Amino acid sequence: MTHIVTPPYPNQAAAVLAGGPESAEAKTARRAAARRRKGVRSIGFHAALVVLTIVVLYPGVWMLTSSLKPSSEIIGNVSLWSDRFSLDNFATALNGIGGVSFWTFFGNSVILAVLSVIGVTLSASVSAYAFARINFPGRNVYFAIMIGTLLLPFHVVIIPQYIMFNELGLVNTFVPLLAGKFLAAEAFFVFLMVQFMRNLPRELDEAARNDGAGHVRIFRSIMLPLMRPAIITSSIFAFIWSWNDFLGPLLYLKKPDMYPLPIALRLYVDQTSVSDYGAQMAMAVLALLPVLIFFILFQRYIVEGVATQGLKG
Repeated sequence: MTHIVTPPYPNQAAAVLAGGPESAEAKTARRAAARRRKGVRSIGFHAALVVLTIVVLYPGVWMLTSSLKPSSEIIGNVSLWSDRFSLDNFATALNGIGGVSFWTFFGNSVILAVLSVIGVTLSASVSAYAFARINFPGRNVYFAIMIGTLLLPFHVVIIPQYIMFNELGLVNTFVPLLAGKFLAAEAFFVFLMVQFMRNLPRELDEAARNDGAGHVRIFRSIMLPLMRPAIITSSIFAFIWSWNDFLGPLLYLKKPDMYPLPIALRLYVDQTSVSDYGAQMAMAVLALLPVLIFFILFQRYIVEGVATQGLKG
């Protein structure tokens, strides 16, 4: 009669190769070594993140501390500390430069940014509805041409645009800076909204059309409420890009009382006299605050807008 002998441990081959079953002490030592290796990797990973965070935040912290330093301690000094911190630079920045106050520069930036947001959201959403929901001859061709403009460098069209606006007598006005926003010339925002709208179920349009609604009613009552994440995301980018725009105002605006904040910052650097770098840093901090506050208030909508891009109707 054959007897089946059960091995005293589950993996007999491994036990034979190892010279016997693993003892409790060996298991404990192996687990402790694994924990130590994991702890070392975790410490190294977090140390690298801390170093990277310091590198990324250092310029902003340096700008903030430099706004509290005298101008003589800013150039050629990368230190964050000073023995002569004061708020004099902010007082100088608020008084303005060249007879124009800070609040004039600030107001010009607000006007350009707010009108840019309004123009982008209105024109891009209407254009996106046409590309995504209306079948018309040449739709795909026009959409491809619009996407192709994203590959066209802005510098290529600077001279033709300037000549055109100069002939129309619109140089030294805000019109050249805002016309493209209201004419859906910002292809990035149109593309963003088209992709968002294509993910919305067409059954909504069909149900509204069966109830007698036209394109205007469908767009206003159905599409716009559902496009809220895409609209807010576009508004955030339009606001930030307009607020930080330097080249456009530099080309088209000639009067100092029409300058936005990015151009006003340049006025503090004068090659023919003494430059006030302290006041420049103070105004840079003041110019950064609205963008930072705007982003903090609406950042969750960016995440929501990106997350909904993966949803299908």
